[in-house]
Order: sequence, then structure tokens, then C-alpha cells
Amino acid sequence: MKRARSVEEYVALVQDALYEVQDMRAAIEFDSEGMGEAPQVIDELERTLKELYDSMKSGDYCWKTGDLRYMDYIRDMDEGAIPFRSLLIRINDTHKNGLEVDEDD
Repeated sequence: MKRARSVEEYVALVQDALYEVQDMRAAIEFDSEGMGEAPQVIDELERTLKELYDSMKSGDYCWKTGDLRYMDYIRDMDEGAIPFRSLLIRINDTHKNGLEVDEDD
């Protein structure tokens, strides 16, 4: 899976994930039946993503500090439990390994 190629793309990925979390939270509040493990992890996802986004906005963001906290919760989940799991993994990979750089550059 490719990591973000620019800071702007990385910020957009985090914004997209925050939107997905808010959408999932609304779905859980409407009808939590059949949501699997999502209700147990939604708070941690939101907290971690908000902290990440806020640090980006303030200029305090630090790259390559290991896995984001939510990875402990979603690592073994399938895409059915968290439909945007691949987006979360892409954000984590970018956080851990930096931006995707073309070898030709």
C-alpha cells in the first residue's frame, strides 16, 4: 500500500479518516447492533486522529515515532469491522515511514 506522497495528501488522509470516524459514530448511535468491534475502538480512533490532526495544524507533528495508538486495536480486525481500516493503515504507514518517494526523483 502506497504511503502519502505529500504533506497535503497526508493531511487530507487524516481529514478523511476523521470524517469516516464521525460517520461510523453516527451509525453506531443510530443502531449499534451488527457493528461488531467498532463500538469498542471508535473512541480511540477519534482521539488519536484528532491529536494527530491538531499536531499537524499547530506545527508540532513528529514523524516516525512508531505505530499510532489505534494500531493495537485494528491490527487484527478485518475490513468488515472497520470499513476504512486500509485508510487507517495507510496513515499509520506514512506516520512510521514518512512520505512515499519515487525512486526516480
